[in-house]
Amino acid sequence: MKKVLIFLTNHGTLGETDETNGTFSPELTHALDVFLKADIYYDLASIKGGKAPLYGTDIEDDEVNAGMLANEEFQNRLNNTLVAAKVNIDDYDAIFYPGGFGLLSDLASDERVAVLSARHYEKGGILAAVCHGPAGLLPITLSDGRKLLEDVTVTGFSREEEVDYGTIDKIPFLLEESLARVAKQYRKGQPWQELVVEDNRVITGQNPASAHAVAAALVKRLA
Repeated sequence: MKKVLIFLTNHGTLGETDETNGTFSPELTHALDVFLKADIYYDLASIKGGKAPLYGTDIEDDEVNAGMLANEEFQNRLNNTLVAAKVNIDDYDAIFYPGGFGLLSDLASDERVAVLSARHYEKGGILAAVCHGPAGLLPITLSDGRKLLEDVTVTGFSREEEVDYGTIDKIPFLLEESLARVAKQYRKGQPWQELVVEDNRVITGQNPASAHAVAAALVKRLA
């Protein structure tokens, strides 16, 4: 059975504000729905381990999100995430970073998780991320000293979407700018429309609408 390791944030607020945040629930639950239907096993991990903060759990008319949130096994994993540093990364076939603003405050700069992802990628593994999730790819440095993204085209949450969402003045940094500076190329489509970019075993999606498609692309690669 194929296995995906999912890195979640431990940061429960939007930047330094007191606004509740963490991982954006639909970007996790919609991806998990795709993985489970493809008989792909998953683990949830975070820098500190333990309960991972989640927001977007009360979105109306999202049966996939509601169904996964009602799943007892999922809730147990969410409340007891693995400590990233204790994970055997060689046990996994892919790594997935769901989005959420919390990730900008920890996984976007954490070297321990970055080392795990670099090892995984250099052994032929797949890295996938959606929305703000590609921020987790920023600190990944390969064994030859190059940044992973130097030779990779990616997408991620755009400046226009930050403005639309009212978060442009609250985020720790602008993801679009950071990705454009580091990556070979940053691409974006129309705000809030699905966009997935695949390059060199790196799969990225622009926004929440892209979560299902990123997971589907990952499943296709694993097959």
